[in-house]
Amino acid sequence: MKQIVLFCITAAVLAGCTAREDRLAFDGKYFRTKLSKVDGQRDVFTLRVRNASQSINGAREAARYEATVYCVTNYGSSDIKWVVGPDTPPENLRLVDDALTFQGACPS
Repeated sequence: MKQIVLFCITAAVLAGCTAREDRLAFDGKYFRTKLSKVDGQRDVFTLRVRNASQSINGAREAARYEATVYCVTNYGSSDIKWVVGPDTPPENLRLVDDALTFQGACPS
């Protein structure tokens, strides 16, 4: 029984790992992103891009990519209605704790 639990935990941890060669670079940099549902609504999301100061343009494109993958996977469409998105003017973006936060919605 212990071995089964250990195996399941190991498998879950490894499933969340991305091999270095499988990561995508944006503007020559790698970014960590986290997409979260807003108030339990699966179509509305926020997306946080860490280490954004290494390249604001790269961070924007990483956000666009992650949001597109999420919407295509869950809704079959790459259309995204952005509240604060990759095309938001730079003066309207806020860098907080070296991260940019975007918000949008997939077509439902």
